[in-house]
Amino acid sequence: MSKASEIDIASVTKVYGTTTAVEAISLKIPGGTYCCLLGPSGCGKTSTLRMIAGHETISSGDVRLGTIVVTDLPPARRGTAMMFQSYALFPHLDLVDNVAFSLKMKGLPKVERRAKAMEMLQLMELQAYATRKPAQLSGGQQQRVALARALITNPQALLLDEPLSALDPFLKVRMRAELKKLQTSLGITFVHVTHSQEEAMALADLIVVMNDGRIEQAAPPRTVFEQPATAFVARFMGDHNVISGRITDRRNGVMTIAVPQGGTFVAGDNRMPFSDTADLAIRTDRVRIGTEDINGLGFTGSVSNIEYRGASVKLTVAGAGLEDFTILLRDRDFFANPIRVGEALPLCWGKEDVIVLGRTQH
Repeated sequence: MSKASEIDIASVTKVYGTTTAVEAISLKIPGGTYCCLLGPSGCGKTSTLRMIAGHETISSGDVRLGTIVVTDLPPARRGTAMMFQSYALFPHLDLVDNVAFSLKMKGLPKVERRAKAMEMLQLMELQAYATRKPAQLSGGQQQRVALARALITNPQALLLDEPLSALDPFLKVRMRAELKKLQTSLGITFVHVTHSQEEAMALADLIVVMNDGRIEQAAPPRTVFEQPATAFVARFMGDHNVISGRITDRRNGVMTIAVPQGGTFVAGDNRMPFSDTADLAIRTDRVRIGTEDINGLGFTGSVSNIEYRGASVKLTVAGAGLEDFTILLRDRDFFANPIRVGEALPLCWGKEDVIVLGRTQH
């Protein structure tokens, strides 16, 4: 039943007055993909979604859905449906009429549109609530009504603007699973805006990390996590330490980097930056306590903070010119040899754990 379409964003720019919200981004989202646009507030992700939907005009560039350029088409003629953050349900209408509203606008006969609306409510397991008004539903149920209303037009792509932000943490996780299940069963393209790394990792086939109106990296979740493309991605995903410094030496496929306040660190030279500076990333869970081969692959620092997280314990260490170097220990390893704030701690990592970061993909 899938009629999923590829979405092709070609050199799209959005300018508001003198502010550039989105700067010449290009992105292909394959048909049937669950894509998350991820980034901090003001990075351009919602503007991008609204330009795909047609709720925002494009300053330059094109958006193509399947083989059709939809840049100048109104939202209703694009083959997309948008689900808004606020759900935007009509409080005075029951669920059937809420869901059937767009079909009413298209002039479908009442019996036909109500039958289709009941089908959608059944898909969302809400048929028992068909005669209720939105105010009589929980947040999660309201969200499913908004989904049903968006999907009744049989779109080629569903666009979701921070759909889980209004829900409590437990419901968020449950609705995440429902969204993924729904996308898999319908087979259509979902484009979902979020600022939550965890949400994007749990849902997406394709994560698009945005910053300052540009795309920093577009890749599957595991690639974004294991091989962040830039220092911004490594920091934003939150599970990497980033070391930035000047390249002081290059020989035998190894480069040495000096950080401004003192320490020197080494990395493989295979992704050789063209400049005389480089950014390195080291995953927080790959750092070990100990001094074996500390030569450029570790340092000794002072523990400045300890956070217990249940299955793991997060230590923050300062030293060798690094302010907030993070290490994640398994809880049993930490409690077997507890560490205190202020303690000197030798840290090390393997050379295979050092990622040389590239620059922003413009």
